[in-house]
Amino acid sequence: MTITQQITQNLQQAFSPRELEVVDDSESHRGHGGYREGGESHFNIRIRSDRFEGMSRIERHRAVHAALGAELVSRIHALALDLDS
Repeated sequence: MTITQQITQNLQQAFSPRELEVVDDSESHRGHGGYREGGESHFNIRIRSDRFEGMSRIERHRAVHAALGAELVSRIHALALDLDS
């Protein structure tokens, strides 16, 4: 399973989102720190889920990191999050 697939699966299970978009943006970071040949190092994630209702921005980010898990997060160099309820 690719990192993109793992991210998608974990976030679907944790948040049952109305909207989920996981974009591997690694190629636009070629030559920058953390870039890996083959990609899957830099991601943009957009989630819309009722589970974020009442959470602060920091709480939402922490919830996403917890849902992904430390092992998966350690394999990602950059993670841009757009989170809303």
